[in-house]
Order: sequence, then structure tokens, then C-alpha cells
Amino acid sequence: MKKQENFTKFEQLKAQLLSCCICPRQQEEGWHPIFQGDLRSKIFQISQAPSRRVMETGLPFNDASGRKLKQEWYQISDAQFYDPQLFYIASIARCYPGKAKGSGDERPPVRCAELYLKQELEFVQPQLYIVIGSYAAQWLFPQIPLETLIFSTRSFQGKPVYTLPHPSPLNRKWLKDHPDFETNRMPQIRAHLHSILLNES
Repeated sequence: MKKQENFTKFEQLKAQLLSCCICPRQQEEGWHPIFQGDLRSKIFQISQAPSRRVMETGLPFNDASGRKLKQEWYQISDAQFYDPQLFYIASIARCYPGKAKGSGDERPPVRCAELYLKQELEFVQPQLYIVIGSYAAQWLFPQIPLETLIFSTRSFQGKPVYTLPHPSPLNRKWLKDHPDFETNRMPQIRAHLHSILLNES
């Protein structure tokens, strides 16, 4: 009975999220919140916010950042990444927050995370969490510097948490200044990721 009750409440949460229209920009553009996954997802991925291209296509990480993440870092297929039984794909904000005055995008508003992500984290019980980007990392681990998180493994609800820098092309300098991430740290994370995917194949 408990399992069925959780499923029903989770489906209600997803419906609420999909119909969310609290952001003026979202209403103006006619966008729908971006996320995917179900209660059985093995990997819970939390990023910052969708790009404008992702909003226009409706597909998470369907942009330059996504290509680097999926092809270079994870080294998995689109079919694996977009399989809701494998990946729960969430973010701090579910809609594009707009372009910043300088470079990059605006900081994602945390109200989406407070409304939805907190509940999703209670419902979905994955084998592994992956956190992408500084804003997502700060939301989950506010007292720990990003670089410390990236080069160490944390725990959330008894499961391992890996933190990645953002794979955006705008982050080239950080990656160049920290070559150990792609040469040593990411292969360790990828090995764990692949072990989970292999058990599902």
C-alpha cells in the first residue's frame, strides 16, 4: 500500500511540475518545465537550469553542454541518457532563466528547487547522485567549496554524490586550469556510472 501511495503522490508532483507557470518568462514564451525520470531511476542528476535551446527542443542537455557531458564525460548513448529508468534529470530551475548582462545565463532561481526538487529527492531513491555546476552544488552543499566537492565524493541519503563542473563551453578556462578533473577524476566517476548502466543492460 505504501508503494502505491508513493507512486500516486509522485505522479501528482510530476503533474504539478509540468503545469507550473509561476515564472513570467515561462508564460510569455509558452515554455514547459524540463525534467525526466521516474521512481525507479538509478542515477539522479541535478544541474542548474536548461539553456534556451533545451527549452525550445524540450529535451534535457540537447545542446553543446549536453554533447560534452554525454559523449566526452559520461561516454554513453543518448538512448541511455534519456532512459527514465536510468536517469532522473532535474535542475535547480526547470526553465531558462534568461541571459546575464555579462557572459553566460542568469543565476537560476531557487524557488523551483524549494517547490519541487526537495520533494523529488524524497521520492526517488537512486544508486548514485550527480551534481553539475556551482549553483546546484551550492544548493545541496552550501558550506563546501566547489573545487572540494569536485575532487571528493560526498554522501546524500546514504548514497554517493559526485560533483562535476559545468560542461558549458564557457567553462573552458576552469577545465584548462584543472586538467586533473578530465584525466583522473572523471574516469573514476565514469567507471561507477558505467557499472550501474552495465547492470541494467
